[in-house]
Amino acid sequence: MMTLLIIVLLLAFCFDFINGFHDAANAVATIVSTRILTPFGAVLWAAVFNFIAFFIAKYIIGEFGIADTVSKIVVEEYITLPIILAGLLAAISWNLITWFFGIPSSSSHTLIGGFAGAAVMSYWSFGVVHIGIVAKIAAFIVLAPFIGFLISLILATVVYWSFRRANPNKTKKWFKYAQLVTSGLFCIGHGLNDSQKVMGIIAAALYAGYQQGLPLGIADITNIPDWVAFMCFTVIALGTMLGGWRIIKTMGSRITKITNIEGAIAEGAGALTLFLTEILKIPVSTTHTITGAIIGAGAVKRLSAVRWGITKQLLVAWLLTIPVSALMAAGFYMLVNLFL
Repeated sequence: MMTLLIIVLLLAFCFDFINGFHDAANAVATIVSTRILTPFGAVLWAAVFNFIAFFIAKYIIGEFGIADTVSKIVVEEYITLPIILAGLLAAISWNLITWFFGIPSSSSHTLIGGFAGAAVMSYWSFGVVHIGIVAKIAAFIVLAPFIGFLISLILATVVYWSFRRANPNKTKKWFKYAQLVTSGLFCIGHGLNDSQKVMGIIAAALYAGYQQGLPLGIADITNIPDWVAFMCFTVIALGTMLGGWRIIKTMGSRITKITNIEGAIAEGAGALTLFLTEILKIPVSTTHTITGAIIGAGAVKRLSAVRWGITKQLLVAWLLTIPVSALMAAGFYMLVNLFL
């Protein structure tokens, strides 16, 4: 069983790493498309702020609320290492598939769907899952992009009205610097949100290990060791440095053409949305959040500026993520059982 726990931990960090390069585009797409930074400079910028998020969570916020929420998706007494292993295999597979095809799907919902799907398959019952928690997370598939859209729309309206008489060249120059700040804030939000999801899964694995009498186990699923938090934030930062160029193209140019002003607005709105969900302790998709914010920034000019065909395709991919990853996890669970 100790070997299985180590495999689960390695896969969890592998998912965290993949999450970093899969979601790097969310954080840097606008500063790349507006040519504020080069692609390499942008992912390096994102990685630094992803890592800074650890110190904010640890020493300023003082807790890891999102990790606690994720760890409790499956009822504690039903958590086992094979369930977590199957969930991680499904999440990693779906992330790689969507990354390869350039689809900005949600790493968050992939992980959640995989964890829940494997548990349901294991016991043939939905009672092993905290339906209320899953329903709340699922609701934010719609709410997160809508909140991002709404905040972006309000910010854009205020900004365009405030700078309506300003010199265009000076405004553009000022918003270049503003975009660096807002992208940094969004990267902090990304680090806070996405790193904690993996922390929650690892906490569940360590709790399952404790039930098996393993030395790395923890008796309280909410008592996550500091080394887990530090590693999760470090690994996602390293993954971010590799970037996600296929998805950057989709996020940065295919939804709507982005200017410096719109980029700063979208990133600022996305950051505010992520900070709000951090307070609510709800894991959300940074992909969904920034997409909604980008649409809001583009729509304030005119609705035709948004390429709604692409947006519809993204929405379909989002809605499919949880059920598809749950089904994949169920299949992986049956496969894992053949060898354990």
